[in-house]
Amino acid sequence: MMSRLRSSGRWARGLIALTATAASTLAAITAVAGPAAATGHPKPATAADQPKLGGACTVADLGVRHPYIKTTEVSPEITHFKGWYVTQGTTGYQSVTTSTQTTISVSVGLNGNVQGSFAVETLGTVGASLGLNVQVNYSSTSSESNTVTWNFSRPGYYGVYKGTKKVTGTYGSLNCNRIQQGDGGWALKWIEGPGSGSFTTYTTLEEGAVRCEDTVPANSIMAKAKGLLDCGSPAARAERPAGAVAPTAKQMQDRLAQHPAPARGTAAEQPKATGRSPQAAPNCQPAVYRIDVPGKPLNWSAPLLANDGIRLRESNFFSAHLDNWRLCNVTENNGVIEASLWNWGNGGCATIPANIANQEQAYLTTATCGEDDLQRFYIYRDVPGSSKIGLQNKYTGSMMGHDRYADGELIRQYASGRQDGTGTYTLTGI
Repeated sequence: MMSRLRSSGRWARGLIALTATAASTLAAITAVAGPAAATGHPKPATAADQPKLGGACTVADLGVRHPYIKTTEVSPEITHFKGWYVTQGTTGYQSVTTSTQTTISVSVGLNGNVQGSFAVETLGTVGASLGLNVQVNYSSTSSESNTVTWNFSRPGYYGVYKGTKKVTGTYGSLNCNRIQQGDGGWALKWIEGPGSGSFTTYTTLEEGAVRCEDTVPANSIMAKAKGLLDCGSPAARAERPAGAVAPTAKQMQDRLAQHPAPARGTAAEQPKATGRSPQAAPNCQPAVYRIDVPGKPLNWSAPLLANDGIRLRESNFFSAHLDNWRLCNVTENNGVIEASLWNWGNGGCATIPANIANQEQAYLTTATCGEDDLQRFYIYRDVPGSSKIGLQNKYTGSMMGHDRYADGELIRQYASGRQDGTGTYTLTGI
C-alpha cells in the first residue's frame, strides 16, 4: 500500500501558485501603465498572452525585453533521506533525522541566482507553461539534516524522505526590433535578441515514508525515494533491530553523484573580463546624436564629475557637448546594431560601473573607452522614418531607462526594461 504524502509547511511558504493564478501573477510582472497604456500597449492577462517570437510589438517595447522558454525538464529529486527499520511493536509515530541527499538552489542566468525582474519573469513563465507551483525568488533546499515525523502503521524497511520536483531548462530573450516584410515594408516584431541562459527551480517540498512493498506512481518523488531503498540488496532484506539503517552502497553512490552547480548562462550571458584596455581612439561614425526622450526636451547628458552618472538634462548653450554622442566600433547582426556610445563632451564611453553591474537599477556613467562589454550596447530601432530606439547593455543584458521624467534623473539599467515605455528614446541627429 502506498504511504501517505504531505507537504512541508516550511518549504511551502513563499512558493507562488502559477496555475490557476497565472493570469494575475504574469499581469503583475508585466503590468503596463502611463504612456505605454496610451499607445495601446497590451497588458498580458494569461501565459498565452505573453509576447511570442515573431509577434507584433510597439515603439513602447523598444526598451523592453521578455523571456521565452526554449527547453524544460522536470525530474523528481530526493533532498533528504534515511533508511529506517520498523519491527512489530515499534509502529506508530516516530521522528527520524534524515541526511542531506542533495541541495537544489534557484538560479537564472549568468549570476547563478535570481536578480531583477527578468529572472523572476523567466521563472514565472516556466511555472505557467508547465502548470507547476515553482519557486520564483532565490531560495534553496536545506543542506542541514532534517527531521521527519511519521506514523509507521506496519513493520518493514522504510525510506524516510523529503523531496521535490527539480525544474531545469534554457531560455532566450525576446526583444522588439524592426523587421523587413516580404513585400519590402517594415514592421516591429518580437525577435530573439542577444542573451540566453539556463535556469533551475523547484516545486513544493514533500515528505513521506515508503516501503519496498508499496506500489507507487512512476516518475514520482515517492518512486525516486523507493529507488534509493535498493530493495533488491541483501541489506534491504535483512532482519535488524528497529531504528536507523546504515546507507546501502547504492544510496551512498547516488548521494555522491549529487553535486549540483549553480545554473550558468550560455556564452552570451557568461561573465566576461571587464578590465578596461584603453584604446587611443574608437572607430566612430561621423554622425553626432542626442539621445532624447521622445517629444520632450530632456536628453542624455554625460557627467562632468567622474563619480556621477549620465542624467536627463535639457540642451542649452552651457551643455558643452556633454549631450552629444557618436556611435563607435559599430557592427550589425540580424538588424540589431551593436556599438559603443562615445561622448563628445568628456571623451568617455557610456558604461555600467563594474562594481555595481550585477545590481538592478545600476546607473549609467562614462569611463575611458576600451575593449569592454560593459561599454557595448545593442540598439533596437523603430521602422525606417522613425528615430525611436531601445538600448540594451551587452554584458548585463539589461535595458536602459529612467525611473521618472525629471531634470537630473539618472539613466539606469532594468533587467526587463521599463514597462511603461520610458525605456524608448530618440536618436536625433544634430
